[in-house]
Amino acid sequence: MVVFCLGPFLSLAFASLRPGGAPFGAPGEYSFDQYTAVFETRPFARVLLRSFVVASLTTVAAVALAASAAFVLAKMELRGRRALLALSLGVSMFPPIAIASPLFLVIRALGWRDTVQGLVVPYTTFALPLALWILTSFFREIPDDLYRAARIDGCSPFGAFRRVVLPVAAPGIATSAILVFIFAWNELLFALTFTSAPEARTVPAAIALFAAEHREPWGEIAAASTVATLPLVAITLLFQRRIVRGLTAGAIKG
Repeated sequence: MVVFCLGPFLSLAFASLRPGGAPFGAPGEYSFDQYTAVFETRPFARVLLRSFVVASLTTVAAVALAASAAFVLAKMELRGRRALLALSLGVSMFPPIAIASPLFLVIRALGWRDTVQGLVVPYTTFALPLALWILTSFFREIPDDLYRAARIDGCSPFGAFRRVVLPVAAPGIATSAILVFIFAWNELLFALTFTSAPEARTVPAAIALFAAEHREPWGEIAAASTVATLPLVAITLLFQRRIVRGLTAGAIKG
């Protein structure tokens, strides 16, 4: 499984070291000229920072909102809980391309083009259902006796949530944060639609626009893609068990 996942990345990394992005085994010497060109001729360092800021803010917003909502859905007597979960799942089923144009009009009317919030708000909207489902499953696995004991000891519902439930659900919160961060880091459609300035783009949009009218800089594209993929590969390999646990939470009872 690891070899299958790393195969395309290693092929990309080899191509980034060859002249013109030539595949592994083609004649030519290895060099880091493609990486130098990416950072010296393009604002790629700023693009990486922009992507990190957007993905981090999206992660914080989505996980914070999802944790609060998931606690209510999992631990409190609330009518229509299943309907709310189904509604959140329905939101995630909307293809982004179907609402890109209306969202663009809203973003433009708000003056949010080429801004961080112009990406964070749509990303949070689409990442929220995934985080909500994962955290609801985790909160359901936490014994209700812990919550009741905290309430008996004098904690308010929010106090019990903050002091008891959140620490116990830390693995689920970490899983949700990792998955939301990966989603926000890789998103392309909204980043292309809502940004126009080179320094305002995120990594996927910047790489997609590397090509010129009569030139395809495959070597630079491979180098930039390698740099952008390396953090995600590291995160996936380090936290693969936690990610699998988060995706399968609540699947087996007893």
